[in-house]
Amino acid sequence: AIVADIKSRARKITTNAEIAQVGTISANGETEIGQKIAEAMERVGNEGVITVEESKSLDTELDVVEGMQFDRGYLSPYFVTNAEKMVAELENPYILLHEKKLSGLQALLPVLEAVVQSSRPPAD
Repeated sequence: AIVADIKSRARKITTNAEIAQVGTISANGETEIGQKIAEAMERVGNEGVITVEESKSLDTELDVVEGMQFDRGYLSPYFVTNAEKMVAELENPYILLHEKKLSGLQALLPVLEAVVQSSRPPAD
């Protein structure tokens, strides 16, 4: 009953100003934060992901990252493709997503064998 009541009162927000108002309310009245949230929504769209992090400085800033990033880095220095920057930049990689922790190589063997047999040509 409560959920139905809330749904009946809800309305879709569409303008940048409305998004800023909701962001400001969510940030305990901090207008600057609300504006940054609205700016972020405008930049990434409805399907984008917004992450708010605590800063070590007093500045409030917006960083937009395109693509995908992993905070963990690489497991071995042998993965490094650019020794000058010490980064592993891969083009056209195979990516495996798994919902549970992998405890051994046995579970991966069929997938790895299929990848080897596919012999996908590198991207241009």
